[in-house]
Amino acid sequence: MIRSIRRMARAATTGAALLALLLAGAPPALAAEKTSFNMAWTIYVGWMPWGYAEQSGILAKWAARYGIKIKLTQVNDYVESINQYTAGTFDACLMTNMDMLTIPSAGGVDSTALIVGDFSNGNDGIVLKGKGKTLKDIRGQKVNLVELSVSHYMLARALGTVGLRERDLKIVNTSDADIVAAFAASASTAAVAWKPQLSAILKNPDAQLVYDSSKIPGEILDLMVVNTATLKANPKLGKALVGAWYEIMALMAKNDAAAKAATASMAKASGTDPAGYAGQLATTHLFATPAEDYAFVNGDALVNTMDLVRKFSFEHGILGQGAASVDAVGIQFPSGRTLGDPRNVKMRFDGSFAKMAMDGAL
Repeated sequence: MIRSIRRMARAATTGAALLALLLAGAPPALAAEKTSFNMAWTIYVGWMPWGYAEQSGILAKWAARYGIKIKLTQVNDYVESINQYTAGTFDACLMTNMDMLTIPSAGGVDSTALIVGDFSNGNDGIVLKGKGKTLKDIRGQKVNLVELSVSHYMLARALGTVGLRERDLKIVNTSDADIVAAFAASASTAAVAWKPQLSAILKNPDAQLVYDSSKIPGEILDLMVVNTATLKANPKLGKALVGAWYEIMALMAKNDAAAKAATASMAKASGTDPAGYAGQLATTHLFATPAEDYAFVNGDALVNTMDLVRKFSFEHGILGQGAASVDAVGIQFPSGRTLGDPRNVKMRFDGSFAKMAMDGAL
């Protein structure tokens, strides 16, 4: 999956983004009750359960319980899936917390993180050439990574732990499709990548992993995002999505024959084998129960994380073209706390549906 953020200038050239800007001011009250919904998803280890939910009929079962239909559409380009969601083509979409903030929310589309599905717990890493190298050795090097992505964010977080700043090195914008080949080139000495590309890079006999996302647990989040107006007008959609997700999580947690068959199906759909998929899952912290999700979205750690993410986004000019300060976009949490402008809340974390699942009320 291309877990990369698009530049605001690039988005502004697309019809989808232009339409999103025109619709940005539409208030939630304009949303109507409906019975058919479209959800976009892309291939990534933590999102493969959604593909299985459709394939197995579990998603359709939960939708039928509430008298609705949910169409799951796989989009090959991750960024394009978010752009289409922002433009209103989809009611829901899978994306990272940083991309949610800097694409739909910064674009004026009020969006709700319905489910925090997982966080990267080693799926993203910084690699240098030279066995025995440490993170400090990155000073002065050219670093291949997807610029303005979660890789870029992690690099910034990592540099701060060793007293370095981005100005102490040179970032070379490299697509995730090219990053493995780029690192293999003799002129390349450093790269930041996510799995499965990270796994391929680490096969290089000279590769040294010097930092990974397990050092910043809970910061690179993968979310199920729903248009806030649509969710408010159609709470049945939220109930069906949450019900289906936690049924799949419960199935995977059993580690029995049915669970192994499910994960084998997910592995095949993601282009790997069960062992490869298991390796990706090992460095992905899945929120396996609604109780875990509920506790996380109500905790202080999430607020602190989003404060770091919004500051990074503002400093790098991706919090919106008109953002005059880091407070331009309001971010609301279930605890009632808000970061940024409370009059312009466009990013919300919702724990109410997870609480229903905890209480058996779905």
